Amino acid sequence: MPNQKPQQQFTQQTTAQHSTQRTLGIIGGMSWESTESYYRLINEGVKAKLGKLHSADLMIHSVDFAPISALQAKGAWEEMGVIMASSGKRLQAAGAQGLLIATNTMHKLVDDVQAATDLPIIHIADATADAIKAQGLTKIALLGTQFTMTQDFYKQRLIDAGLQVLIPAEDERAEVHRIIYEELCQGQLLDSSRAYYRQVIETLAAQGAEGVILGCTEIGLLITQADSPIPVFDTTAIHAAAAVDFLLNKD
Repeated sequence: MPNQKPQQQFTQQTTAQHSTQRTLGIIGGMSWESTESYYRLINEGVKAKLGKLHSADLMIHSVDFAPISALQAKGAWEEMGVIMASSGKRLQAAGAQGLLIATNTMHKLVDDVQAATDLPIIHIADATADAIKAQGLTKIALLGTQFTMTQDFYKQRLIDAGLQVLIPAEDERAEVHRIIYEELCQGQLLDSSRAYYRQVIETLAAQGAEGVILGCTEIGLLITQADSPIPVFDTTAIHAAAAVDFLLNKD
């Protein structure tokens, strides 16, 4: 409409976009390397569904991971809960209609975020359990940080979904955790660490694991299906696909 003012045109375009999809708020930056993967995967998913020039209606609050990592090491979860809740509230105030926490470990604090907002939260463990059950598997290996592999906030959610969960031995867990924080979260993808993860996966497969969860959003930067003798469930990709469903399915 040639006689429309630019602001009117902008408003109509914005309204048209919001009629296509909901707005999703992402609590990211833990680490930014995996948040970058989320952004790409979600946008690719929306484009695949809607075509042409469509992209995802997203807002990202990227936190500084260094102080959070230090708090994790100290076990200061209550303090981290305040940080996460504040991030959720900021995204809600900015117009988010739902939330995604772009990390497995910080789902330990999902209840803090939920209590601070009245928004739906796309839970990474629930989406992963659904993907595993869709393939008819019941016995699954779990790799991730020490927190994710050993604490109930994540494992119990999988167990409650009907899955049996295997984790590496203690010394293997320590090395898997070290690689995440000292290498993957700092952008280092080493062949030696890839070989180590392969060895751990093979051991778990020999123990009866029918598939393996890459239960840290950085592990998918290092390990692919080609590295595993059993099906790989990349939580970043699974979570991103659930985000696309949320964006496009308003009901």
